[in-house]
Amino acid sequence: MSIRSKRKDEHIKLAEKFYSQKKINSFDEMHIIRPALPEASVSKTILRTKMFGKDLAAPFFINAMTGGSQKAYAINQSLGKIASKTQIALALGSASILIKEHDQLDSFIVAREENPEGVIIANVNAATSANDAQKIVSELKADALQIHLNAVQEIAMPEGERKFYWLDNLRKLRQQITVPLVIKEVGFGLDRATIHLLKNEGFSLFDIAGSGGTNFAQIENARNQSDLSYLETVGLPTVISAIMAKKEKVDFIVSGGIRNPLDVLKALCLGGKYVGIANTFLQVLIKNDADTLLQMILNWQKELAGLLAIYGQTDLQTVSSIPKYYDLQLQNWLQQL
Repeated sequence: MSIRSKRKDEHIKLAEKFYSQKKINSFDEMHIIRPALPEASVSKTILRTKMFGKDLAAPFFINAMTGGSQKAYAINQSLGKIASKTQIALALGSASILIKEHDQLDSFIVAREENPEGVIIANVNAATSANDAQKIVSELKADALQIHLNAVQEIAMPEGERKFYWLDNLRKLRQQITVPLVIKEVGFGLDRATIHLLKNEGFSLFDIAGSGGTNFAQIENARNQSDLSYLETVGLPTVISAIMAKKEKVDFIVSGGIRNPLDVLKALCLGGKYVGIANTFLQVLIKNDADTLLQMILNWQKELAGLLAIYGQTDLQTVSSIPKYYDLQLQNWLQQL
């Protein structure tokens, strides 16, 4: 097994080790007001949406997880089947490994083989050349490309990068890649200044990936001989990052700490166009099996439809109008920022 493949498997193992279903995050400090007279009925058809020109059964999807090892092959195979059966999108983990280890292609492309008609999103790091990125998109038959910004993770990673001059390459990627691009954080939250800068550079879709879910500083610190645990607190909470994105008037995906259908509804209420879930789904798959995760996602679709009804919603386009309020600590953050 190569060093890169070993690292991929270590990430999966450590994500499982540090996962807590009861982990508190910024969604617990956000509250939405339910009308006692909702005047709505439960209908899963309300959930239907389009993503990159394809019809989907729900606005939430399986966000980037893994690829690049035998263990990742099995995970992506299962996720591809589940995405196909539930008609939701699937984003793959970083495929940058394919530039130097093309023999790992099968661990990514298996998802497309299992989900030939669905939405598949490829993922590369921000330093990937436009030519390499386009090759990855073509080989994976991807509908879109996530470009992840992971400076904090790289600093915490023992073998990580130490140069973060990415903007010029992002410009090249925007000019040359033939599918839609998504600028994505990896659990530390996109700040408003970065969103504003990249919006002016022509980028139009962002995955804010705030703190509150998988913490890659924690994961990489567990692989590091030095104690860099102080990096585990540098992220922007998901709710804060989402509000920043909305103020910039861009389309954005809310991810980072989604634990249940109510979190999905809150993410949509914040203005998210889509909602990404990674580790919550991954742990169900690892600790149980594919059928359990399949049923969980089907249940989430049914439960989200129920939540929309009791909150008086008959159209996804109006969800952001649900009244909301925040606990004092979160409100203080918002006032200062």
